[in-house]
Amino acid sequence: MTVESTAARTSRRSASTKSTAGKRTSTKKQPGTEPELVQLLTPEGKRVKDARYDKYVAGITPEELRGLYRDMVLTRRFDAEATSLQRQGELGLWASLLGQEAAQIGSGRATREDDYVFPTYREHGVAWCRGVDPTNLLGMFRGVNNGGWDPNTNNFQLYTIVIGSQTLHATGYAMGIAKDGADSAVIAYFGDGASSQGDVAESFTFSAVYNAPVVFFCQNNQWAISEPTEKQTRVPLYQRAQGFGFPGVRVDGNDVLACLAVTKWALERARNGEGPTLVEAYTYRMGAHTTSDDPTKYRADEERVAWEAKDPILRLRQYLEASNHADEGFFAELDAESEALGKRVREAVRAMPDPDHFAVFEHAYADGHALVDEERAQFAAYQASFAEEEGV
Repeated sequence: MTVESTAARTSRRSASTKSTAGKRTSTKKQPGTEPELVQLLTPEGKRVKDARYDKYVAGITPEELRGLYRDMVLTRRFDAEATSLQRQGELGLWASLLGQEAAQIGSGRATREDDYVFPTYREHGVAWCRGVDPTNLLGMFRGVNNGGWDPNTNNFQLYTIVIGSQTLHATGYAMGIAKDGADSAVIAYFGDGASSQGDVAESFTFSAVYNAPVVFFCQNNQWAISEPTEKQTRVPLYQRAQGFGFPGVRVDGNDVLACLAVTKWALERARNGEGPTLVEAYTYRMGAHTTSDDPTKYRADEERVAWEAKDPILRLRQYLEASNHADEGFFAELDAESEALGKRVREAVRAMPDPDHFAVFEHAYADGHALVDEERAQFAAYQASFAEEEGV
């Protein structure tokens, strides 16, 4: 069923301006202009129908539904453990996905093995779906490596810290596989804040003109660090696609079934040669932007409480229980698995070896370079100076 979001209705301000003596007045909300979103599971866990997207989840089994629930629970447990490790000084920084599990697991499970994923730095749930060991995500945040996994092993690119640049990489890769004649697709993740970056606009232009098989998956979590979405755009984000000549759709980002169905549809379009799609997953960042951020400084507790009622994990659990697709034994077993994952993550992080200080010089050029050799020698002398001082 396609419905209006209550949160969108109360928080989204329509752009309405008028000119008086050459001056612009403040924006005012206009009735009946709120965007619709795709929803298959209500916040209360009730299944609703959608004529367009139901077919993409029509064959889903109880086992697969339990699998989606397991994915979200374990991803949240891993994320919580990483946040705790940062607070304990084991990680330098962490970007939590709390509240965005459905958007990531739903879209991640929609991909095929031969599809290629370009993430930002918060796609821990997508990484889980692509088979990347969660402990490999932590090396960069601990400062012991620059990635931690081979992107081509799982078709999952390394995390990208530069805001929005991965959309250009995804577009170029998609153009390449189209020229190769492959029927795979590419999906690029970014946030509502990144949608204001020029790189994203350039990606939209190139992907549209060259009909690239790419899905742009925007997780609109309402806040670009401390800036709300309404300070970045005067129209709903998904509508931006219209100006570039390809479709956009807004989906309930806390509904894992809807995210799964809409992403399957968008990827199918890409594989069929129909070009790019923009998916806006309307969700909420329940925690801080990163562990260096304090969201209490810029947003109200009432807003967070309202979104807690739409929790993606609780929503699916209610549906599983009401449909008799899961019993207490399943949930108890999952709780034990969750605790085991947390223990494994803690032990793995603390066992990570310190990096080789000279490794950075080994990968600058394939065949070596005189300037790099000079810099290596200077760095070696600098390191040796500490040993000399300790020996004094």
